[in-house]
Amino acid sequence: MRELCETDFEVFQVLKSEIDRQTGQLEMIASENFASEAVMQAEGSVFMNKYAEGYPGKRYYGGCENMDVVEELAINRLNMLFGSEYANVQPHSGSQANMAVYFAVLSPGDTILSMDLAHGGHLSHGASVSFSGRLFNVVHYGVDRESETIDFDQVFELARTHRPKLIVAGASAYPRTIDFSTFKMVADEVGAYLMVDMAHIAGLVAAGIHPSPVPFADFITSTTHKTLRGPRGGFILSTEKFSRLLNSQIFPGIQGGPLMHVIAAKAVAFKEALEDEFKFYCQQVVANAATLARVLKQRGFRLVSGGTDNHLILVDLSDKGLTGSEAEDILERAGITVNKNAIPFDEKPPSVTSGIRIGTPAITTRGLKEKDVEEVANYISDLLLKPDDDNLVREIRKKIKAICEAHPLYTSRLERYKKSLEECEKQRIHK
Repeated sequence: MRELCETDFEVFQVLKSEIDRQTGQLEMIASENFASEAVMQAEGSVFMNKYAEGYPGKRYYGGCENMDVVEELAINRLNMLFGSEYANVQPHSGSQANMAVYFAVLSPGDTILSMDLAHGGHLSHGASVSFSGRLFNVVHYGVDRESETIDFDQVFELARTHRPKLIVAGASAYPRTIDFSTFKMVADEVGAYLMVDMAHIAGLVAAGIHPSPVPFADFITSTTHKTLRGPRGGFILSTEKFSRLLNSQIFPGIQGGPLMHVIAAKAVAFKEALEDEFKFYCQQVVANAATLARVLKQRGFRLVSGGTDNHLILVDLSDKGLTGSEAEDILERAGITVNKNAIPFDEKPPSVTSGIRIGTPAITTRGLKEKDVEEVANYISDLLLKPDDDNLVREIRKKIKAICEAHPLYTSRLERYKKSLEECEKQRIHK
């Protein structure tokens, strides 16, 4: 078979450009990370060629003996990682993992109590534009206006008033530790199931840095690509009590054949997360986030809830004359990637926002430590305090490039692509 550069030079060039982008700037979107070469090798393997509908030992196609082995490796490693009884590694995403749980224990129109998207929740937790908000009656709790942490008085009040069948804990933009034990108390009082979506903090939970939801939740869902540093995908944890029900909701309920190449990559990532190095990595992620928060506060920026306990911070730009969208653009031009994000009680629309979300998982994977993060935090501050200074943007872009070169990413892969590009260009000239 021909190489990609020979088969589709346009796509090859785009891939090369994306490698340049990822390696040449600082990725500080809290939900993104860099998978290892080993994870990417597994995902780009021959496993992608095989249909394997069903589960290990019970497939609907022949030739699945190797599929069974790799899926069982992923399941066993995942249960070992979190101390769970049951795991399903087939969900294509965190949203589909959530969908499977909803369909397992709810009927259309049933009530869900979950965190408001505008306060840090997630689309699949009942936003009106999501399937979850369209199919179910969703009531939202939020954060306290003063502390900007979860308002458990409101959670209890709403639960007692609306008697939800399912309570969802978990967030996509919440910088503080989530108290799963109190959510369990609420669920028990009103007879609700408790589901924890730990997509953002899964790696921190695995490393023992954030409290685990396993002792408290009936269902736990997650992605595998954020702090867990694996391929893009999802999983479900629960007890054996719900195993058959959950399995049937994934297949044949909402999915067909599993993505076996992604499951193979998940298995590799779970093995990596079981190693001591991963615990040290997660400790550094949190230390870097704390440093980022400290410096930005010293430079006069207000942080939602006053700081962070985990891998992300939310910066309120309301008093800086900047929108989140503008700040995102300014930082991007200087080689720092973040995302605009609503802050609690935001008066600006989601397409604009009053804040930005900044995370440290990806830069920590690159090897940045507190001293490096302090430098980057000052660059961020300089840019946001002088947003119209194009010379400053160019100056800091050079400094960011130097940081990236001092902490290289995917060096061997980049060299391979450069070599392939040179060979392809020679062939194209020769032809």
